[in-house]
Amino acid sequence: MNLSLKGKVVLITGSSRGIGAAMAEAFAQQGSIVIINFLKNKERAEQLARRFMETYHTEVMACQGDVTDEKDMEEMIQQIVDEFDAIDVVVNNALYEYTFDPDQRKMAWELAWEDYQHQIDGSLKGTYNVCKHVIPIMKSKGFGRIINMVSDLVYKPTVPYHDYTTAKGALLTYSQNLAADLGQFGITVNCIAPGLVYPTDASRKTKEEVKEAIIAQTPLRRIARPEDVAGSALFFASEWSRFVTGQCLIVDGGLVFK
Repeated sequence: MNLSLKGKVVLITGSSRGIGAAMAEAFAQQGSIVIINFLKNKERAEQLARRFMETYHTEVMACQGDVTDEKDMEEMIQQIVDEFDAIDVVVNNALYEYTFDPDQRKMAWELAWEDYQHQIDGSLKGTYNVCKHVIPIMKSKGFGRIINMVSDLVYKPTVPYHDYTTAKGALLTYSQNLAADLGQFGITVNCIAPGLVYPTDASRKTKEEVKEAIIAQTPLRRIARPEDVAGSALFFASEWSRFVTGQCLIVDGGLVFK
């Protein structure tokens, strides 16, 4: 059985850089029609789209849109459907700016509710806005794959980034509830929980001693690269996982056993 992703319309939010860009390239390699969503970096998104089209000979479109703005998502998703008549796979990857720096993080007693709300809006509300307008399209086709990005920190707060991890925990339970409701329509909903991924914009300030400490506790003895996460998205999008839903796959080299 091959991955059966050729011609599938795949929307990846926040995919002009980092993990999202690596996933966009992995889907393009499989012959999928890839939509690179971006918020600000139009030039980077369009450069990626051109490169993927030239290299992998598949359709790639860059689409601007703020996942936290429901009207933006409604309009963007309609644009995609007008162009390609479907959205088969969604990877909710967009992330509000966050810096993983243990020395600069706010402690529990320093956080304001606004800190939590900011991350909840980025992770949960952003995913909700996309799913709200994608689910009717998938239901009408009797097929869909929704993949939501969480974090291994929801299982083991190696560093307690309170606001970020709380938002990702909410996204995990939201995803499980979606899976329970949507299975009857041929739609699966699963999560990917990476550990520290380097290099990305969010991880650039992670100090070497922190990375070395994580590596020492990781059975595979290294930090994940963006491309290490992409394979899990391909799996959840493919026929190989057609009887898998409501699950969360931890991709951190064995740092967290679950």
